[in-house]
Amino acid sequence: MGYYGTCERYIYTGLMVEGLNKTVTGKIIKGIAGVYSVNTDDSKVYLCKAKGTFRKEGIKPVIGDNVTIDIISEADMEGNIIDIQNRKNRLIRPCVSNIDQALIVVAMKNPEPSLLMLDKLILHFLEQNIPIILCFNKEDIAGKDLSIEYEEIYKNSGIKTVVTSASLNRGTLELKALIKGMTTCIAGPSGVGKSTIINSLQDNVYMQTGDISNKLKRGRHTTRHSEIIPVSEGTYIIDTPGFTSLDVFNITYDELKDYYEEFKPYDGCFFTPCSHIHEPKCKVREALSEGLISKVRYDNYCHIYEDLKNKSTIYK
Repeated sequence: MGYYGTCERYIYTGLMVEGLNKTVTGKIIKGIAGVYSVNTDDSKVYLCKAKGTFRKEGIKPVIGDNVTIDIISEADMEGNIIDIQNRKNRLIRPCVSNIDQALIVVAMKNPEPSLLMLDKLILHFLEQNIPIILCFNKEDIAGKDLSIEYEEIYKNSGIKTVVTSASLNRGTLELKALIKGMTTCIAGPSGVGKSTIINSLQDNVYMQTGDISNKLKRGRHTTRHSEIIPVSEGTYIIDTPGFTSLDVFNITYDELKDYYEEFKPYDGCFFTPCSHIHEPKCKVREALSEGLISKVRYDNYCHIYEDLKNKSTIYK
């Protein structure tokens, strides 16, 4: 009796003497202190633990895993996780799997956004080939002119942008249509209105909303752990804790340019490869000087490039 695994698939083998000899499949929607809430295909939620052999082999179930459980007690809604199916993808931060798309939420005001942090977060998902929806929230505070300014910065990035005022329930119908039939990971800094947006997108769970620290001008944390919220059949929201810092670990400095969609129309630089930073006759920098590429996005690119290059030198 034991477990065997290949890549991301782990299967328990042997007689299920502890359970009811009944197994069902489902998705892990929450995990706290080694206890996992599994939402099954018939919309029941069982509290489950992973078999000890998982721990011995260094295998840890994560939020979003599609699993098979052995039911221990129907009355107490308890079970054991005996199989973790192949993962479509897995993020380390937040530690979630099987994501169809990411919804990144930033506030245009209160708190003021860090577009450098936003661009790092975008790269975090792009590196995993996860499509992104970028939500600029709090239009009621920021005003129309500022929302147009932010949309202009990202208009050539290849990322879908949506402007919302979650507190006034404006723009949420568009978001509902965009998340339908998908598992969507919602990410962004604290205090930007993620919980308010989640409350507007579904009726199953009420998320506590926070306020803004007047002293620090940033959000108070209201989400302590990642959690999946079933919205409707085939539609899930993954709520994640607020981000305060983020490093792009799996992208090298010479690969970075490939993640900037706005650079791609301006290939054919004099030097190949071209970093688009200091080389002469660079088509990207020519487009920048003509206003065809956002200076904010380009400046952030240069900052991240130098940061990645310095780290690669340190670890050589």
